[in-house]
Amino acid sequence: MSNKPELSIIIPIHNEEENILELYENLYSTLLLTEKKYEIIFIDDGSTDNSFEKIKSIKDSRVKIVRFQRNYGKAAALSCGFKKSKGDIVITLDGDLQDDPKEIPRFIEELKKYDMISGWKSKRHDPVSKTLPSKFFNWLTRFITGVKINDFNCGYKAYNNYVVKNINLYGEFHRYIPALVYWRGYSVGEIEVEHHPRIHGESKYGVERLLKGFLDLITVTFLMMYKKRPLHMFGGIGFLLGFCGMLISIYLMFLWLIGEKIGDRPLLMLGILLTVIGAQFVSLGLIGELITNSRNNDDYIIKYDSYELENGR
Repeated sequence: MSNKPELSIIIPIHNEEENILELYENLYSTLLLTEKKYEIIFIDDGSTDNSFEKIKSIKDSRVKIVRFQRNYGKAAALSCGFKKSKGDIVITLDGDLQDDPKEIPRFIEELKKYDMISGWKSKRHDPVSKTLPSKFFNWLTRFITGVKINDFNCGYKAYNNYVVKNINLYGEFHRYIPALVYWRGYSVGEIEVEHHPRIHGESKYGVERLLKGFLDLITVTFLMMYKKRPLHMFGGIGFLLGFCGMLISIYLMFLWLIGEKIGDRPLLMLGILLTVIGAQFVSLGLIGELITNSRNNDDYIIKYDSYELENGR
């Protein structure tokens, strides 16, 4: 009988020593009910307390530990967990006891309909300083990405394994996993989950995450829309600026032809500046196209290939 796990639970940890053992007990009780082979992967993201020792004290061969040299962030921890996971179903949750393991069977059931299920903390037990900015952030992300879910930043998510093997996380991109998955052509669903107040430890998120989150949203949108066609963005801006510069230059040339002085007009400098900047943007787009095409990376995922089946692969 194969020992390959059917279910992989990934838990990023950073200074959660007071929560780990209770979280494991809650997970163990729930996972027994699923009757699935499982593995629990703790990613210790550079904890400076006794989190690592607490995890090591768990006497369960199905518990795996990866310890980072320093704190690299949640996206790096999830990316590492995705690479290590072996289960057909992958579930991620936070290590602060605010995500309730009893929701796991619901995630598994809903995952039969979608490639990915995202949790929605409809009733959050967090201060207004977190909930209010989060509402705005979620609205803005829905508007820009077109992914119609309510809670992008919820760490409680479930995936089919083939999804996590085809997304690339770095920086703070963990906030935009539903958008990354959606843009890769996978279906994304959402379920409401129970959210508990934090009892032990401190939140790892501050006000500075809002600016980082907004900048990463711009980055994600740009990469998804223009990664393979940079000239479409830079060229569009360049042609617009260059066209405005040319209109100004033609207007000034007309004035010069009828005898007016144009050498001391600020408009002359603006026309030249717009034309030069426009040419630079177009050049950037062309350079981007050269770099993109020189890599010759396939940016697609094959779901079914009759050629491979015919050749017995």
